[in-house]
Amino acid sequence: MIKIYHNPRCSKSREGLCFLKDQNNEVEIINYIDNPLTINELKNIIALLKIKPIDLVRVKESIWKDNYKDKVLTDDQLIEAMVANPKLIERPIVVNGNKAVIARPLEKINEIL
Repeated sequence: MIKIYHNPRCSKSREGLCFLKDQNNEVEIINYIDNPLTINELKNIIALLKIKPIDLVRVKESIWKDNYKDKVLTDDQLIEAMVANPKLIERPIVVNGNKAVIARPLEKINEIL
């Protein structure tokens, strides 16, 4: 089953969910804002994405600018910051088995279907 790590307040995340549903995919929706990810869950997602933790951070968010922007953080500290502040996580993230993408642009979803 395909999973989408979803923020319902984000238009790109809503578009990603519609994209998946329009293709008749069975989708597990994970609202990571209301149900924050654990450190291990986020580490697993980052591994599936094959990126560095900083590549998953929304650096334009005010939380980032106000609290982290000028700091030198380790990968573990970045992951802890995202777990503590889920709004910092780039979205939407779509996972299909052992493949994952940040669905920006939406067409990236096709890479893992």
